[in-house]
Amino acid sequence: MNDFRVHEVDAVVIGAGQAGLSSAYHLRRAGLVPDRDFVVLDHAPRPGGAWQFRWPSLTYGKVHGMHALPGMELTGADPARPSSEVIGAYFADYETTFDLRVHRPVEVSAVREGEGGRLRVETSEGGWSTRALINATGTWDRPFWPRYPGQETFRGRQLHTANYPGPEEFAGLRVVVVGGGASGTQHLMEIADQGAVTTWVTRRPPVFREGPFTEEWGRAAVAMVEERVRQGLPPRSVVSVTGLPVNEAILAARAKGVLDRLPMFDRITPTGVAWDDGRTVEADVILWATGFRPVIDHLAPLKLRASGGGIQLDGTRAVRDARVHLVGYGPSASTIGANRAGRAAVREIKQLLGAPLGAR
Repeated sequence: MNDFRVHEVDAVVIGAGQAGLSSAYHLRRAGLVPDRDFVVLDHAPRPGGAWQFRWPSLTYGKVHGMHALPGMELTGADPARPSSEVIGAYFADYETTFDLRVHRPVEVSAVREGEGGRLRVETSEGGWSTRALINATGTWDRPFWPRYPGQETFRGRQLHTANYPGPEEFAGLRVVVVGGGASGTQHLMEIADQGAVTTWVTRRPPVFREGPFTEEWGRAAVAMVEERVRQGLPPRSVVSVTGLPVNEAILAARAKGVLDRLPMFDRITPTGVAWDDGRTVEADVILWATGFRPVIDHLAPLKLRASGGGIQLDGTRAVRDARVHLVGYGPSASTIGANRAGRAAVREIKQLLGAPLGAR
């Protein structure tokens, strides 16, 4: 669809990752018809959400906590196959099975106040006038790059998890890995196995979680993240609250000294990194595994941000605009959380639209 008329629908879903597809599934179950009553817009070139951009060495067997989309299990996946391929194929099958008719690639530039109490969604394929919006844009497209003195002078290579190519490119190199989350530890262990000389640097001592991840622990972690968005603060990731699970790979890396961590350096030099106490480390590569931020700039015209810097939510609903729901944001950023949040958002949208659902 490349005409630039304004199309009217009851709901627009932005993003076709786990959160967006879950939301679309529940809209369809509620009686809305794709391309008539609601539309799903996705900027990615193909199905798979952010998973399609993951590095090849992240096999399906290494994925932590991938939860099936509602209504269709992921079965028979080869754990040695890249997760980008496994989950990309699964999402493609899901879109076809439930006839979700995702529009892609479509860039959403802004969401503004429209006419007659509607929202106007401005996109590369024209405008959409909608009564409700589900924002499911995730974080992958907004990698966070910290700034340190001397960063522009470094003569080696700097890259982020978002464009990590896999461990083979680092064989024999001196690599500083920055970041204490799941991606940072995975990168570190993979690169060390390729014969690279690694240095691990984090702002805070990493927290490793011993023992099983219980349902009670999970609820407590989600509650802590949820409290932040309820207060209008920028969300933290769930993993930042739960800590890193200790598995066989972690134990082996500890025994080899790969997970010996240094505090954050104070500056970057042309040939490496340095601390104010005189310590220096020479490096060919600095790999920033420093996380991502929510992709929500297109919502700026609606002025949803609270004084704390985040979008204040009541459940999935934006406190400042009841027509807007954020799914996959903050406490619903996990795959199982996204499923639950999609269902909750649609339940509230049904109330907003009134009965019969989908009626003009």
